[in-house]
Amino acid sequence: MGHVFQNRYKSIVCEEDPYLLELVRYVHLNPLRGGLVKSLEELERYPWSGHGVIVGKLQNQWQERGYVLKQFGREERQAIRAYRKFIGEGEGLGRRPDLIGGGLVRSMGGWSRVLSLRGSGEEVAHDSRILGSGDFVQAVIREAEEGIARQMRSRRKERSIERVIKEMCKEAGVKEQEVCGGIRGRRISEERGRIAYCLNREIGLSMAETARRLGVGTSAIGMAIKRRDSREGNR
Repeated sequence: MGHVFQNRYKSIVCEEDPYLLELVRYVHLNPLRGGLVKSLEELERYPWSGHGVIVGKLQNQWQERGYVLKQFGREERQAIRAYRKFIGEGEGLGRRPDLIGGGLVRSMGGWSRVLSLRGSGEEVAHDSRILGSGDFVQAVIREAEEGIARQMRSRRKERSIERVIKEMCKEAGVKEQEVCGGIRGRRISEERGRIAYCLNREIGLSMAETARRLGVGTSAIGMAIKRRDSREGNR
């Protein structure tokens, strides 16, 4: 039971072409290769493999079967026949070094290829969480890094917004709840306009988002910023 319970389950990003279907076939044939079932027919009823779900013999609500079948045909019965044929063709393939091991081992097709690359001094991008070519690995990592960078910018912007509101309210001697709660009154409205101008013009917050932060309508923010623009222009 070590393969099931010894370590935590993990997921990897897989390059659809050419790895996805090969990986599906390899994983689903594991019970047959390991001697847990004796035939493909028995594999279809084996509850610890996803193969039976894809061919419609078993059901698991959490397993996606439509995406795999779609790769074999539009009509389900035809797709199942093509999928069965594909699985059967892999029965005698044995272990696949290009589908197991670390990220570089998988992507290069085994240790022999890795050692050959090392001997030539050639470097290939790899990551244990990604199954695919070097270009695919680089693209996935780049996209992930860009996503993290966007999140970091968003968090920094959020902190800047909170800091501006807090500091400007403190400087003016008014409460944040009053400025951001839509409370009327000449002094509060004046300070709200001043903060709105800073958020919109200096931090780059949209008028709609500025209005949401300050608890008033967009039109009120627009007028407040227009008044501040007019004042700045007259100086």
